[in-house]
Amino acid sequence: MFLTSIFNFGITPAEELLCPLQFLMKLPALFALALSACLAPGQSAPPKAVTVPLILDHNRVVIDVGLTLANGSSQRVRAWVDNGNPDLYLSRHAATLMGLAVVCGEKECTAPPPAEITIAGMKIPLTGIKEAKIPLKPVSAAAVMASGMTVEINIPSTILRNYDVVINFPDHEFTISPPGNVKFKGIKTKAIVNADSGLVQVPSLIENKKYNLALDVGSSISFLSGELFDKLASAHPDWPHMTGAVGPANQWGLQDEPKWKLMRLDRVQYGPLFLTNVVAVDLPAGLPFFEAKKSGGIPAAGLLGSEALMNYRIGLDYAHSAVYFDIGRTFNFPDFDVIGLILRPEDDGRFTILAVAGYDGKPSVPEIQAGDQLVAVDGIPVRGSTLGQVLLMLGGEPGKERSLTAEHAGKQFIVAAKVLHFLGETP
Repeated sequence: MFLTSIFNFGITPAEELLCPLQFLMKLPALFALALSACLAPGQSAPPKAVTVPLILDHNRVVIDVGLTLANGSSQRVRAWVDNGNPDLYLSRHAATLMGLAVVCGEKECTAPPPAEITIAGMKIPLTGIKEAKIPLKPVSAAAVMASGMTVEINIPSTILRNYDVVINFPDHEFTISPPGNVKFKGIKTKAIVNADSGLVQVPSLIENKKYNLALDVGSSISFLSGELFDKLASAHPDWPHMTGAVGPANQWGLQDEPKWKLMRLDRVQYGPLFLTNVVAVDLPAGLPFFEAKKSGGIPAAGLLGSEALMNYRIGLDYAHSAVYFDIGRTFNFPDFDVIGLILRPEDDGRFTILAVAGYDGKPSVPEIQAGDQLVAVDGIPVRGSTLGQVLLMLGGEPGKERSLTAEHAGKQFIVAAKVLHFLGETP
């Protein structure tokens, strides 16, 4: 069939021998013809690149993917693009639908990984993944991979590293393709890419000193090592700072988030970017998701999360250890104009108030106590929402008043709370 295609394409054996250049010039079209001859009737060639809409949920990138179920059919689920995590996670619901053998221990369950996922018709093999981790959750939360999100699977760095990837925050688009099919735009910078995990670090400057900061669009906020955070805080007591993980820093509702220290950095040079007023959290000791933020054996001094990169289209050229930054807009997102509640999303869809952040030396919502439940905002029930959706409901223009319905010891009450401007920008 291939030789027949050569003759039909107008290349004779003599032409091949006497004019190699002419033969080579026809090769691209020739291979395309040969590929089409191998496809079944009605079957199209796999796409070179796909672009799909993305949803920003708590600054995290969420897209739709297809899973192949045990009965051979497919089902679309939400997936979290998590380039700062090398491990594959699944919900128990997804694992069951795909017929995976789930084994549970004391802290979590595991299962063999699915063979592949699909993104807009493009097959993404999950080769190299040894196991899928499945959080232990009650039956009522079996379809939840992570509390406060609606995703059932993540796409980790160990899979993304095999592709060209573009995360387009301004236009809410996600692009993925085999290497070499994306024309990256913007300013290019060399990066450090861990060949095993796919984790990425970008050479950076803070206060004219060199550091490596991981690139983690799976994190809603940026982090600095405790040593670096304390050093900068001591040198710049005038930089805005606070205690309590409000807004984007309210990552998961971990028990110690009310004690987290936040600071607004005056300036960070991240590769070719000059970023100002970057909010960073003092990395709590032993926080597990940061322990893996190492690339090439080099420990990172912190990570830059998506909150600092919302104005950019970020191109990840893993094959050439490069990152591209293409600015799409210039807008300061008022992420810390919020009501100062620190929330924990529960497996049953409720939201527990872990703490109320202080403001000007006083509790920002004095009527609410730690342990109360947030029931509604302006009369809109929050149960079953994502953490990102609830935090959007609590945000707005500073001074704007919201009506909060809370529950204490089984009794509901309503309080008026104002949106406050936490971490005021450096003059």
